[in-house]
Amino acid sequence: MDDLVERAREFATNAHQRIGHQRKYSKQPYHVHLEAVAKRVASVIDDPEMIAAAWLHDTVEDTPATLEDIEEYFGASVAELVEELTDVSKPSDGNRAQRKSIDRQHSAQASARSKTVKLADLIDNCKDITRHDERFARVYLVEMGALLKVLGDGDRTLFSEASKLHAKHVERLGISESARLDTELWEPDKVALHGFDDRNFRRMFTEIFTARDIAEGLLSFDADTPCEQAARNLKDQRREVASVRISGNVQGYIRAADLGDGECADYLRHFTVDQVLNGTATFSDVIHVLTRHDYCFVNMLGNVAGVIRRDDINKPMVRMWLFGIVTMVEMGLVELIHERFPGDAWEAQISDGRLQKARDIQKERQRRNIYCDLIECLQLADKAQVLIDDTVALERLGMSSKSMAKRAIKELESLRNHLAHAQDIVMHDWPQIARLSMRMEEVARQ
Repeated sequence: MDDLVERAREFATNAHQRIGHQRKYSKQPYHVHLEAVAKRVASVIDDPEMIAAAWLHDTVEDTPATLEDIEEYFGASVAELVEELTDVSKPSDGNRAQRKSIDRQHSAQASARSKTVKLADLIDNCKDITRHDERFARVYLVEMGALLKVLGDGDRTLFSEASKLHAKHVERLGISESARLDTELWEPDKVALHGFDDRNFRRMFTEIFTARDIAEGLLSFDADTPCEQAARNLKDQRREVASVRISGNVQGYIRAADLGDGECADYLRHFTVDQVLNGTATFSDVIHVLTRHDYCFVNMLGNVAGVIRRDDINKPMVRMWLFGIVTMVEMGLVELIHERFPGDAWEAQISDGRLQKARDIQKERQRRNIYCDLIECLQLADKAQVLIDDTVALERLGMSSKSMAKRAIKELESLRNHLAHAQDIVMHDWPQIARLSMRMEEVARQ
């Protein structure tokens, strides 16, 4: 096997394994899907870069790896393919249909090489979804049909296979050509965040905290500035990135780690469209950019003047924002418990030992003249356990299985504990942060 492909296989497999990523329905390790896509690409073309991109196509969307990581380890050509295969829509761009439209436009502009990989991905996903979830398949097949219309430049063999597979299942499920995407068809009503219908809460989490609050000012150099001078200034200012001006206008950026001989222009990286946000952008949008890139650049007064790194997510303001969200999620669980298990019926879902621990906590709080319901004295995992055997509750939570729910709660507990103890949340909890911020935007739009 080509060394590039083998390195990509190892990188992608390890990246997905580190976050415990599994196929939704089969619970197989996620690399099973990646291998299927890579093999299908390899069956039609002998192109190591394309096969490597097939292994890596979900790495930026689903793991802490960034496009800059991909470029560093596999080169600019592979990184470009992965970038074309990575969704660009942000949580704030609207519902699923609106986001898919944006991502479809992105795919339409992609190279024929990346379209070939995308076709292989569609084929494997279609087989898996239609086999296990007919309800969601009705939505997925509509999306797939729209996407196929822009993938005609891809490999003809894979395009034909994908088209026939699509037509087969559209006919089997009786999906009309006029079918429209409707989020109500596929998105269950997930548990509400208690109190988030209040306008002040919405404003707090979608307006008050913005990108400009955590952005650091950018150093800026002319394109002809000697790298030695730029590197020295960056070191003195303890900065790792700076903007570069051409004819007085900022055109891109340089990284201190890249600099060698020559001028700044020799190491110029141009901003990508999805890498620059306005200063009023939400933290969710910032986090979305940082799932794809090492740096999120901030436009202030018409100029790219600020930068946010992943490590900036550890700043107190972001930690406060995240802790508030976690707290509201937990309160939302309590509300759902009251709805599904009126009165004290929920107690039957908890072990005697855990129930007694909650009673002990309640007594201690009462001794301090703090009134609270027994359910509020449960640990987060206990609250989840009450709901985990209730299929309606699982669906309301947007969970397809008990194992998925348990994993999500474990991640949420990890994030909360790391927030409470001032530990590095970026290193430990990045995938959970990314998912939680997207959920926050969904709730804000409801």
